Amino acid sequence: MLRKMTAFARREAVLSIAFVCAALSALAVPPDAGYAGYIDWRVLCMLFCLMGTVAGLRVSGAFAALSRALLSGEKSARAVYLALVLLPFFTSMLVTNDVALLTFVPFALMVLEAMGRERDVIRIVVLQTVAANLGSMATPVGNPQNLFLFSYYSLSPAEFFAAVLPFTAASLVLVAVPAAVGVKGGARVVMPEQLPLRPGLMKLCGALFVLCLLAVFRVLDYRLLTVLCAAALFAADRRLIGMVDWPLLATFVCFFVFSGNLGRIPAVYDALSALMADNALVASAAASQVISNVPAAVLLAPMTDDWRGLLLGTDLGGLGTPVASLASLISLKLYMASPGARLGRYMFVFSAVNFLGLIVFVAAAYLMTI
Repeated sequence: MLRKMTAFARREAVLSIAFVCAALSALAVPPDAGYAGYIDWRVLCMLFCLMGTVAGLRVSGAFAALSRALLSGEKSARAVYLALVLLPFFTSMLVTNDVALLTFVPFALMVLEAMGRERDVIRIVVLQTVAANLGSMATPVGNPQNLFLFSYYSLSPAEFFAAVLPFTAASLVLVAVPAAVGVKGGARVVMPEQLPLRPGLMKLCGALFVLCLLAVFRVLDYRLLTVLCAAALFAADRRLIGMVDWPLLATFVCFFVFSGNLGRIPAVYDALSALMADNALVASAAASQVISNVPAAVLLAPMTDDWRGLLLGTDLGGLGTPVASLASLISLKLYMASPGARLGRYMFVFSAVNFLGLIVFVAAAYLMTI
């Protein structure tokens, strides 16, 4: 039993930490009726629907077909590199950064091996990671913290997009230029045979995704969406329910409890509020480096009214350390499973690119707010 618990803690480190934080906070604030108000059910239901729908799109073969269409055949190496980096950048806006990396990092490893350009694997995987983390900030559904903050502060689409789109445009340049510079030659990219497409499932999940967007923008009631989505996914392929990232949902619940309890401890609440009042952007970006940007958003939202600073701080704070964004850990895990992986070299390149991007973007965002 102890061995199983240890293995689970290692596999789901963030959830385990979140659970410990919630449990410790409950010692200071014993469970009572107030706990019921901690949980943001709208966010949890929306995450469930989005994750189930995106899982369906993956199973249907939609992403594989997109990759095949863009990468197969005679291509210049520069065009292939750009496609490998920009695919996660743009798709993360709709299917989240972690799903984008789970889908396209393996494709990058396969394509570069087929081209005989294994020397560029680290460069491309690191740029894919940065691209997914920055591209995902462009929409409310691009990553979990955006969905949470969009709901928590009841933001309008105009407010949200005005805050993030300038940085999204700049980040496109940040990832595209290093991907293309110095790349010469060409190759014929031959993709392996893909599994048969499931057009019925693809159409169903496409329709469900549209309904998810309507619910995000408060056109459709999220409770109705949850019922429709759960029933449709179960009827189409019950395995899709199991593909939902349940540990992430549980992590949200734990951090809802943790942040709710901290808000009821005057000394802690006052200290965090003071930090956020001083500079929400810098404080949330710094917190993201240690506890990851999703937990940072949930923890710090009750401490500030500066939604713009918190939104940009947690989005841009996804750069930096590998734990700043959980999606970065996905890339690292996928890379380390590839032949000839070199952890030291990967971490050197990852750290150089990420901390440079973090410093530049946070500094730019800070200057725009003073």
